[in-house]
Amino acid sequence: MTLITRREVLRATALAAIVTPGLSVAGVPDLITVRARAGATTGVLTFRGKVFACAVGRAGVVVDKREGDRGTPSGRFPLRELRYRPDRMTAPATRLPRFAARANDGWCDDPADPAYNRLVAMPHQTDAKTMWREDGLYDLVTVIGYNDDPVRPGAGSAIFMHVAENIAGGLGPTSGCVSLRAADLLAVLAACGPATEIDIRAV
Repeated sequence: MTLITRREVLRATALAAIVTPGLSVAGVPDLITVRARAGATTGVLTFRGKVFACAVGRAGVVVDKREGDRGTPSGRFPLRELRYRPDRMTAPATRLPRFAARANDGWCDDPADPAYNRLVAMPHQTDAKTMWREDGLYDLVTVIGYNDDPVRPGAGSAIFMHVAENIAGGLGPTSGCVSLRAADLLAVLAACGPATEIDIRAV
């Protein structure tokens, strides 16, 4: 289980106090970049001059994202909100909209459901993934604005930036998300605001 310590939360809070809020140079939104070699499951995430190891989907970064392909979508997307486990941590520092997760949170991944790629309450009448996980990977979940405005059935769902699975020798692949070590994710979130976007590409 990946647990986020109080020390990590406090360190990120201190970082937030020294980060300049708002837009970057010339009014361009703050940009997180994720770069991974074609087909690779790990890469680098860069934000405000800092570089972090990250993981992407088992199928790597893909241009034509489809539901269940385990690829992380390529493109530039907004960050919608942060959801965190209030039973495991205090509210992390960020200027993103921030919500305490609930034990019955789920995310619909059934393309035929009107609630596809939306937060739902569990149990749900069709396929949906449980967001309240014991392994700690969803203790911090930043919702990436992929396929949500508008939603296209079958184009992929539940694309998040979340806590990485630590495996021997590095970070475990995701099902299509971007993941970072807990301390790194907290540091990134502390510098994120409403203008922050994420740009994901294979190189």
